[in-house]
Amino acid sequence: MSDVTRILSLVEQGDPSAAEQLLPLVYDELRKLAAAKLAREKPGQTLQATALVHEAYLRLVDGEHAQHWDGRRHFFSAAAVSMRRILVEKARRKHRIKHGGGLQRTQLDDVEIESGASQFDLLALDEALSRLADEDPQKAEVVQLRFFTGLGHEEIAEILGVSTITVKRHWRYARVWLHRQIEVEHG
Repeated sequence: MSDVTRILSLVEQGDPSAAEQLLPLVYDELRKLAAAKLAREKPGQTLQATALVHEAYLRLVDGEHAQHWDGRRHFFSAAAVSMRRILVEKARRKHRIKHGGGLQRTQLDDVEIESGASQFDLLALDEALSRLADEDPQKAEVVQLRFFTGLGHEEIAEILGVSTITVKRHWRYARVWLHRQIEVEHG
């Protein structure tokens, strides 16, 4: 049993010192995952990787809502889901009228070099990913781990307990499937 798995078990049992022991063991990995995800966000993103990790971590080890962890795989899968939810909530909040609605903040220095390239729509991805999870949960989990945490194929294969080839196949299928769904809905 790894240290992470042992400490996750203590967190689940309500040990108040366990959460403090867990953070140093998983922080660097979670921070790398968050930084990779935020690097793919639209320009103007105000959420920092550290803040994303801390918010996701607090949701994961909240004493009132402690979850049962089946080890490292389950914890990092839950971290991916938590990061996804945080980013989607933030995107939804930005689209509300009282938070500026659809207005875009523009720096005057950026006006001349702005390109016409389409920006990634996190809300559209979230909707399509939810539909994919209904159709094929494992492919949706591959997308969550790859996109929202930045894990590589080999790491995802280890976490899911499948071959790297299977992860690559799921990733190729899911990318095409999600692209088509987003095009149909928002194209």
